[in-house]
Amino acid sequence: MAELAELAASAGVVVQDKVIQRRQAIDPRTVLGRGKLDELLIRALQLGADMLVFDRELSPAQVRSLSEATDLKVIDRSQLILDIFAQRAQSKEGKIQVELAQLKYLLPRLIVGHDSAFSRLAGGIGGRGPGETKLETDRRRVRDRINRLEKEIETQRQRRQERRKGRTRQGLPVISIVGYTNAGKSTLLNSLTKSEVHAEQRMFATLDPTSRRLRLPREQEVIVNDTVGFIRDLPPDLLSAFRATLEEISDSSLLIHAVDVSNPRWPQQIESVKRILSDLHLSEIPVIMALNKADLVEPRSMESIARQAQPHGDETAVISAINPNSLRSLLEKAGSVLAGKLKTQSPEARAYESEGLSRIA
Repeated sequence: MAELAELAASAGVVVQDKVIQRRQAIDPRTVLGRGKLDELLIRALQLGADMLVFDRELSPAQVRSLSEATDLKVIDRSQLILDIFAQRAQSKEGKIQVELAQLKYLLPRLIVGHDSAFSRLAGGIGGRGPGETKLETDRRRVRDRINRLEKEIETQRQRRQERRKGRTRQGLPVISIVGYTNAGKSTLLNSLTKSEVHAEQRMFATLDPTSRRLRLPREQEVIVNDTVGFIRDLPPDLLSAFRATLEEISDSSLLIHAVDVSNPRWPQQIESVKRILSDLHLSEIPVIMALNKADLVEPRSMESIARQAQPHGDETAVISAINPNSLRSLLEKAGSVLAGKLKTQSPEARAYESEGLSRIA
């Protein structure tokens, strides 16, 4: 619920109250029980709320039933995340990916009637992007639009592949910074490479991947990628729409997994990131876990956190992305991992990569 409130704040929603119901089974029609729903609607009227946000994905039938029970706008967690992405998307590619994810999400929710669930979703939070449609002919239009967008994304994926081939020919190893949303990935990229990539204390502040060059302590030249943040139960449509962007990670020689240790939910966030990396078939890439925002944690607590993080099996480094002096250990570990990786390569690949590094040096 704390994360849902954070997401809502990132989308520009003012949170008036939170309600949790514990019951043996979720009501298939209205999620909440009838009595609890009536209580919730009375509370919303008292507070002057105009929207209900549920921390689970609602089926089209549930949205319909809830919309019939109230005049309030009803949205779920997936829609809230999609709306944040719609606000943040800056590049043409980012906008296409967001629109594709929104259309895929909204297509099954297009229903008959001016008072339909879809008509409540259009406009404002949860409705940014493709806009409202009428129905059967419009369903066909939406499907056509989805097909066009998927073709555009495929074209962009091929362009990205060509760019990656160019980088491979230069022989530069790639390091990707991954992690939960708001873990400090963009701030870490800025500190490592002395860049000025947009970074702020908000969920999903970064949507478009950024690449910068970096020289490691062992005189190795590498490319560092900043990536879109992960989140638990990432909507499948969003994951598939951003697959072309996330493929940037697949060519990485090393992943730096940034973890916000000041967040009490950091162990669950680590598990969520590992699960998504596994879903994307990226578990084989070596990982260094960067325990970030250590300046916000008591030193004694930090020692305990570092011990707890060890069983995850990755190299760990305690850092504060806003303090460049704390990054030395991380850089040295990254250099060691890449040097070890170079040793395990075939002689031809090693010679090719070494030649690339010496050319740059």
